[in-house]
Amino acid sequence: MSDDEFDDRPSKSARKRAAHAAQDLGTRLIALRESELAALDLPEPLADAVREARRLTSRAALARQRQFIGKLMRRIDAAAIEAALAARAQATAADSELQKRIEHWRERLIVEGGAALDALEASHPPVDRAQLATLASAARNEHASPASRTTASRALYRALRALMSGLAGR
Repeated sequence: MSDDEFDDRPSKSARKRAAHAAQDLGTRLIALRESELAALDLPEPLADAVREARRLTSRAALARQRQFIGKLMRRIDAAAIEAALAARAQATAADSELQKRIEHWRERLIVEGGAALDALEASHPPVDRAQLATLASAARNEHASPASRTTASRALYRALRALMSGLAGR
């Protein structure tokens, strides 16, 4: 073999890094819920291996199964799977951020009342002031039962979610 033929092959370290990356991706697949795994439309042998890994309880058996999954991962294009997992993570992060903003506004409306409603109306123009004020007042009402305050708080959350998701006008 000439030196040029050796230059075309990846080094042993590069092959090991690729193998570990494939195995790590397989570990992330094992952690997915069944519906998320099905949405990825994986090749059947890989999907079966992931499902088998979930069933295993022995650490040694799970380690062998992860290695097997890594071997299967090296045979397919893992970039598409990586992209799908990254998109899923981004959507989850965006939803989590939206939920935090909604909870923040709900707490402000319950605690501050009208001042928070004015601030909300300034930042989200199509606000139904009467509905939000009524729900915030019901959630704040100390004389009502805890169950009715909880119900009102949840209704306030749903109204804010519809407003901030852009669903208020639909």
